Amino acid sequence: MSNNKIKVEAVVAADAKKAWDYYNNPEHITNWNFAADDWQCPSAENDLRVGGKYKARMEAKDGSFGFDFEAIYDEVEDGKRFAYSLGDGRKVSTAFESVGEKTKVTTEFDAEQQNPVDFQRAGWQAILDNYKRYVESK
Repeated sequence: MSNNKIKVEAVVAADAKKAWDYYNNPEHITNWNFAADDWQCPSAENDLRVGGKYKARMEAKDGSFGFDFEAIYDEVEDGKRFAYSLGDGRKVSTAFESVGEKTKVTTEFDAEQQNPVDFQRAGWQAILDNYKRYVESK
């Protein structure tokens, strides 16, 4: 397992309650949880509690590739932050911080070994940027 931590963040023009809801509610997750326009998230489930499971289906729109992104929650501080473990043991945490009338969303995660760190950072940042666009369009 790598000791590399990767951080991505975005400042969203929304209050913390809306930012939290749009990040964690499956009805919204399916609208933003993909890094490129040729991908989609057709389904999501989120049992947001310690020991609860997060699952999102991510797949190419052309059907050429897809996978289930799954995690188990280790910590949940409602409206502020959560942390979860992926199936391979890597850890991920996401925090929501009020910045005036906006919310800073920061995700930090353990790098995996298959892809370069810059590639991983770019992919997670693209998903977070897609989230930001989605929230700000509603």
